[in-house]
Amino acid sequence: MLTFPKKFKESLDDFNKFSTNLRRGVENLSSLDEIQVGKTEKELVYQDGKRKLFRYKQRAEKVSPVPLLVVYAMVNRYTMLDLRPNRSLIRNLLDQGQDVYLIDWGYADRIDRFMTMEDYIDGFIDDCVDFIREQHQLDAINLLGVCQGGTFSAIYAALYPEKVKNLIPMVTPIDFDNKDSLLNVWAKEFDADLLVDAYGNVPGDMMNRAYMMLQPFTLSVQKYIDMVQIMDDVDKLSDFLHMESWIFDSPDQPGETLRQFLKDIYQGNKLVKGEFELGGRRVDLKNISMPVLNIYAEFDTLVPPVSSKALFEHVSSKDTEELVYPVGHIGMFVSGKTQKTLAPKIAEWLDKRV
Repeated sequence: MLTFPKKFKESLDDFNKFSTNLRRGVENLSSLDEIQVGKTEKELVYQDGKRKLFRYKQRAEKVSPVPLLVVYAMVNRYTMLDLRPNRSLIRNLLDQGQDVYLIDWGYADRIDRFMTMEDYIDGFIDDCVDFIREQHQLDAINLLGVCQGGTFSAIYAALYPEKVKNLIPMVTPIDFDNKDSLLNVWAKEFDADLLVDAYGNVPGDMMNRAYMMLQPFTLSVQKYIDMVQIMDDVDKLSDFLHMESWIFDSPDQPGETLRQFLKDIYQGNKLVKGEFELGGRRVDLKNISMPVLNIYAEFDTLVPPVSSKALFEHVSSKDTEELVYPVGHIGMFVSGKTQKTLAPKIAEWLDKRV
């Protein structure tokens, strides 16, 4: 009787399982509809060129009287917040009775080459805040900023504290003087002038490749090997494909905005030093006196917790609270660990400060 070594048999079993998952995965792929993200119903209410302000359709009977404006980063797309119905911070906030507005920065092209942080923060964010204030006849609204959008929101709140009722930075970099993130280390050595002078707008694909190099094997090879293991589960496969669709939807970065962000915020760390200026005005984080809920991810490799936690060292707010989850940067929005509790906690915090 022919016998095989145990390890050989285990390898053969693994190969058979792999082959079965792959076959079922191909069948599942053929059954899936076109992958679309950001499908929660919304209405365009204000626009300035490529830049748009959306208001989401209400999903709860009782809605907060103070609207919430969401400011996403300019890197990648806001659709991460609304990936699928079962992976949607936006939908969850709506279900909790929040009146949600969101800024879509659009896709930069050659005409945006010389757009600056002043244009985006003093310009479009302020225009959106004023539009919402006028629509709701309010002096101040709630502001939630994500990643770079959180940095923009902190700058805005410091310049216009009278217009921000409550501030929620989420996975937001504030203090860049640390080496807890490889991205911080790299950014210190970037020749921002050469980069922008050579490209004008910096290609989104180039930014994507830089992020992938932070974990080259995991993000370039391992995830596709792991994909085969879940291909027999149509829901998990769909989650994976929606994530891939979002990852590779990468807008180019407006040259002058990226130059300023790299040189002044990343390399100069001027925001926490009190040296950053916008439109001829010094941005003093001490002007942030409204309530602040600072949300960050414990295992974030892009925005390390130490960078986010530093915010409370520089604001004058007396009403401050931290909310931390044991996830990574993207896991904050799509992880099962956050789906059930993150939006309710945000809504509860806001509702207590109406």
